[in-house]
Amino acid sequence: MVDIGSRLSFFAALFNVEENSKLGMWLLYLTILALSILVYKLGFAQKLPLIKSVLIYIFLAIGSTILCFLGIFLPIAEGLVLAAIILIIYKIRLRLHQKHAN
Repeated sequence: MVDIGSRLSFFAALFNVEENSKLGMWLLYLTILALSILVYKLGFAQKLPLIKSVLIYIFLAIGSTILCFLGIFLPIAEGLVLAAIILIIYKIRLRLHQKHAN
């Protein structure tokens, strides 16, 4: 028999998806959605009209649903954490460079 618990990604194991699947999947979904929004805001967001912004967030929510199912066994949330860290470092260095340039 295959031990599913040993194959779970870090966040799926952290949220105990194997034993408490309903709550664990919701927590994984909300984590992936929040990290996707953070990465979008840090790296790609532009000033858009309200309707376009709402559409983008709706598509992020739909995409996060798909990523949630993949995130059970693949490191989706972990990759989003790394992307957020890299973008935060980039933003900090960009602001420091702009401050010293002026």
